[in-house]
Amino acid sequence: MTLDTPLDQWLHSHPLLGQLTRLEPLSWFNPALAPTAQALGDVPLTRADVDDASARLDRFASYLRAVFPETEASAGIIESPLLPLPHLHAALCAEANLPVQGALWLKADNLLPISGSIKARGGIYEVLKHAEDLALAGGLLTPGMAYSTLDSDAARAFFGQYSIAVGSTGNLGLSIGIMSARLGFKATVHMSADARQWKKDRLRACGVEVIEYASDYSVAVEQGRQQAEADPRCHFVDDENSLNLFLGYAVAARRLQRQLQAADIRVDAEHPLFVYLPCGVGGGPGGVAFGLKQRFGDAVHCVFAEPTHSPCMLLGVYTGLHDAVSVYDVGIDNRTAADGLAVGRPSGFVGRSLQRLIDGYYTVSDAQLFRLLAQMEATEGYRLEPSAMAGLPGFVQVLQEQQGYRQRLGLNEQRLANATHLMWGTGGSMVPDEEMHAYLAQGRKLLAGH
Repeated sequence: MTLDTPLDQWLHSHPLLGQLTRLEPLSWFNPALAPTAQALGDVPLTRADVDDASARLDRFASYLRAVFPETEASAGIIESPLLPLPHLHAALCAEANLPVQGALWLKADNLLPISGSIKARGGIYEVLKHAEDLALAGGLLTPGMAYSTLDSDAARAFFGQYSIAVGSTGNLGLSIGIMSARLGFKATVHMSADARQWKKDRLRACGVEVIEYASDYSVAVEQGRQQAEADPRCHFVDDENSLNLFLGYAVAARRLQRQLQAADIRVDAEHPLFVYLPCGVGGGPGGVAFGLKQRFGDAVHCVFAEPTHSPCMLLGVYTGLHDAVSVYDVGIDNRTAADGLAVGRPSGFVGRSLQRLIDGYYTVSDAQLFRLLAQMEATEGYRLEPSAMAGLPGFVQVLQEQQGYRQRLGLNEQRLANATHLMWGTGGSMVPDEEMHAYLAQGRKLLAGH
């Protein structure tokens, strides 16, 4: 079927589209899921590529430590903590009438240094990769040299000959803009209408040019792409298709593996790991999922979470149309308080490359995001932005699914009792207090009415 096929025919062949277009929260577990050893071949990258990206971040650690004091404690490595959520786990199980089994954890990318979101992984990595390529070619760096030497007027003048552009709903723009400007690049961030004002203000304060649009993410991306095409010295960060962004995210898996080992958490067939990843265009969750599958194989189960008003990846994978379909094509408005996930058209690269690696997809209403945000703060004391909360109800979706998914994968009661559930907290630490208080007030009001 194609986009020319009438919607009623699509609804007949793909019944979940009815719920999707009515903006009803739903879950869909992937019938095309394949053994990891087979499905990894769909991705045009290897473990060696991820190892290379990890080594590059290690080389830049001395520079990051020199220019960003917040990375001092981690010796210049951009990483987030792994935090248990026992009280919230118990509360959500009670609400869903589920036994408290397994464990629920937060991968707190909301606490990542420099730009406070998961985009600090891929975004900063891509800028560093581009800077290294230019510096090596221009003789500014030589193999074996300490990269802290890039913290100099000479280096900033060198990078000032070049520019970097990106289209963003907010968080990717923050990571690209902050890192690019600090190195000395001329940075431009094309921001969609749903981007938060405070993110625009933060970028401008760092010396980044911010161009605002009344339209959505896709228009901002296209304008950024056109800017780069018109300037041979401008590097465009393509959130939809960039392999470097993808690899920067994938490095997270090896770091998480060490954290799980340090916490004495086993991951194997009898002790499965479920990871719930908020999804916008798909690059961040896709890269993390790819890295996790390389590390843990069939013992890890990755599930993507999207707002009911912006379910672009679910729509693309479910219909098989990927980036050939937009939520607008089926009458969905792409308007959500989860600004980081407000994307109408998914990455075709991620959708096609990972369509046999992702276990499932589900959608969450804005009201539920605010409610969960308030519950997180009340039970555990952590503050995240609305989009980051999308991963929290994932474990309930898995435990309540009625599509034969658990049976098909042999996820019996004993294995589920041994499971570790991990929500990926994609952002929130940079949200201004005034805005966070407004989020919490809205969430608390919803909680009180529950």
